[in-house]
Amino acid sequence: MPNSFRRTVVASLICLAVPTDAQPASAPAKSIEAYVKPYVDTRNFSGVITVAKANRAIFAKSYGSSDFVGGVPNRLDTRFHIASMSMQFTAAAALRLVQAGKLSLDEPVSSFVPDLPNGGKITIRHLLTQTSGIRDINGLPQYDDLLKSHQTPLALVDKIRGLPAEHEPGTFGREEHSAYNLLALIIERRTGLPFATAVKHLVFGPLQMADSGIDDDDLRAGPEFAVGHAPRGTQEVEPAERIHWSAKAGNASAYTTAGDELRFVRGMFDPRFLRADLRDAVFDLSSRVGYGWFKSNSTRFGQPVYSMNGRAPGFASALIYVPREQLAVVAFSNIYASFTSDIAGDVPPLCSACRINR
Repeated sequence: MPNSFRRTVVASLICLAVPTDAQPASAPAKSIEAYVKPYVDTRNFSGVITVAKANRAIFAKSYGSSDFVGGVPNRLDTRFHIASMSMQFTAAAALRLVQAGKLSLDEPVSSFVPDLPNGGKITIRHLLTQTSGIRDINGLPQYDDLLKSHQTPLALVDKIRGLPAEHEPGTFGREEHSAYNLLALIIERRTGLPFATAVKHLVFGPLQMADSGIDDDDLRAGPEFAVGHAPRGTQEVEPAERIHWSAKAGNASAYTTAGDELRFVRGMFDPRFLRADLRDAVFDLSSRVGYGWFKSNSTRFGQPVYSMNGRAPGFASALIYVPREQLAVVAFSNIYASFTSDIAGDVPPLCSACRINR
């Protein structure tokens, strides 16, 4: 993920009644509006921003167009592709199988793919924490060609199956997209269902995420889906190159709404969805990356922060949650520009209701 295209989406881990765009602007809303306006006016941001603290909606608004060619405005319930944030849903599906006794975090991947290098040493836990050491599919010379046609999790795993490992399992080297392709395949084989159907049954259904799904190249265009855009010149955009999202199965193939993302994060703290020991593994601060999250003791906020971000052709997404403050921000964009993460990180200091207590 190039630094020139940083993305951060901040999503709330709390129950939130999201206001409509038509509500009058509060003082915090006016401050946020003034900050965001130049990004919107110059078409460096188009999407949804939501801010909440302690179960109270502070700000929620949609901007720009879900389709600039057709002039369709974005709405709070517009569905966005969320790129690498999709890893959160894949990880949650795998953990739900662990909880049901159908999978083990310490099970070797050789049980599913017998000829993968180091397959006897690599466990499900290594895949979830991106510490497997397997070759990353996004770095292969033919990767761009894969995006031009329909793929399956097995086809994606086959692309790296015979390649030597980059390092021994157990340490984080870089983002491992292939680890989540492999998790998608494992979920299919352990459930006997296509990956998209399995995630629906394991995650989206139980959490009532009715507007979320895994794009297996079978979506129909419509006003409920944002169209991805790319910058053109200094202040214009054009439709982004269309890709087959199935080529990102497990690591970047999901779409959702801001409201559904809030339901997901809330579900991660619900013992009916995920038991305590698995939840503790997800949010363990001893590792910087894992289970679809970035985790840190933030110097900016002076306390632990959990986040995730994503970027794929036409889209940017980001999630940040400050648990001690119960502060959350969600920012989804359907413009492949470099400011979504900046907006998400800069919003909290703009309103007194978002104050961080150090």
